[in-house]
Amino acid sequence: MDTTHDSAAATASAAARRWSAIQPWATLLARLGLAGVLTFAAVSKLPPALSVQSVEAYQLFSSELSRFIGFTLPLLELALALLLVVGMATRYVGAASGLLMLVFIAGIASAWARGLNIDCGCFGTGGQVAEGETRYGLDIARDVGFLALAAVAAIWPRSPLALDRLFGLYR
Repeated sequence: MDTTHDSAAATASAAARRWSAIQPWATLLARLGLAGVLTFAAVSKLPPALSVQSVEAYQLFSSELSRFIGFTLPLLELALALLLVVGMATRYVGAASGLLMLVFIAGIASAWARGLNIDCGCFGTGGQVAEGETRYGLDIARDVGFLALAAVAAIWPRSPLALDRLFGLYR
């Protein structure tokens, strides 16, 4: 009889039980944390002129498209936040939030690579800044953290206090 194999299997089984108990609460925290960030980001972009100014600073889009993005981005962020708070379509909203974070990371990396001196505008303060006042590395690291929260919600969507449960999803 192989007691080493039995011991390893028992340890793995215990770890799986612990994860099964912790995971829903970890997802709830990820959902609510990401919802808080998205809500704060959306509200800080109001009035929409601040958001438009932030998008224009990246010099990636035409004036008309920058204006459209600037006006609609806070609405998208609020919609995603609301869905995360109530736990509706958690897997899909987590994935959509993760894609949004990837777009933000790509935009910041693009500005950094092109030598632009701008504030990322993530929390309503976008636009030109003095040389040396950029924080691109920190902005990207922060957004990678938010991407991790989105990944938790997308990969392990089961959580308490979620409307998904009413519809029989992720029990």
